[in-house]
Amino acid sequence: MRTYSSCLLAALAVSAVIAGCDSSGATTQVAAPKQFSGKYPIQVVCTTGMVADLAKNIGGEHVAVTALMGAGVDPHLYTASPADVSQLSKADIILYSGLHLEGKLAELLGRMGQRKPTTAVAEKIPHEKIISDPGGAHDPHVWFDVSLWSVAAESAADALVAFDPPHAETYRANLKAYQARLAELHAYAGEQMRSVPKEQRVLVTAHDAFHYFGNAYESEVRGIQGISTTSEAGVRRIRELVDFLALRKIKAVFVETSVSDQNIRSLLEGAAARGHTVVIGGRLFSDAMGDEGTPDGTYEGMVRHNVDTIVKALK
Repeated sequence: MRTYSSCLLAALAVSAVIAGCDSSGATTQVAAPKQFSGKYPIQVVCTTGMVADLAKNIGGEHVAVTALMGAGVDPHLYTASPADVSQLSKADIILYSGLHLEGKLAELLGRMGQRKPTTAVAEKIPHEKIISDPGGAHDPHVWFDVSLWSVAAESAADALVAFDPPHAETYRANLKAYQARLAELHAYAGEQMRSVPKEQRVLVTAHDAFHYFGNAYESEVRGIQGISTTSEAGVRRIRELVDFLALRKIKAVFVETSVSDQNIRSLLEGAAARGHTVVIGGRLFSDAMGDEGTPDGTYEGMVRHNVDTIVKALK
């Protein structure tokens, strides 16, 4: 847990980085550079691993990519540390997911956008394809529909092309190759999920992160918490899902790598009390990928892991 002094240090660091100071100590506004004029590789700082994966695949050898959030980190709850502020201040260009995924970083990212090119890659996706809850909040988990994440890849490429025109042709070629792989991944996910009988294609998880997945791959999705892990999971919601599991005779639910499994365990206990046995079908990657350097530490590997885990459990 962070101490008060460390939080204060972070706040002071944010203020200093955003405002800047001249020799007299007065704050100055720093205009965002329109194009890169420094030494390669371009320093790209991203919020999540999924966004960093876009930058690496599209930027190739011309970029050095840093992700603020690693494996197992929940972006809904993430707050900036002094080290993060330092990374962002050194970045040439910043890419983040958007749609309020990085809720507690929103103000910092907005102010950084006044100093350097800053792009929310998911916000290129057409509005009519974005899921919203009854209160109007956007569901930010667009990467679970691979076809939509392919649109986000275009946004990342556009940002790099605008910032570094001399390598525009390379970025466009890398985007085309990456999107071809994503098209294959999208087809794989659909084919695998359709191999599960439709009445068994029910995905119950810790929070509502998988509705894009459900829409894209014809699956019913239920979550204990809402689209953000900042929402509370009430006893009533647990009871509703216990009733649902028993009525539909669902035998497997799933935990997430970036969310506590406490609420899922409560589901298992509630179902057992009703005489219905439910098991944990596996651990899914939701708001964070796996460890860097592993297959699950890439976007494509993460999606394949999730699809294979779900199919195996539900079959």
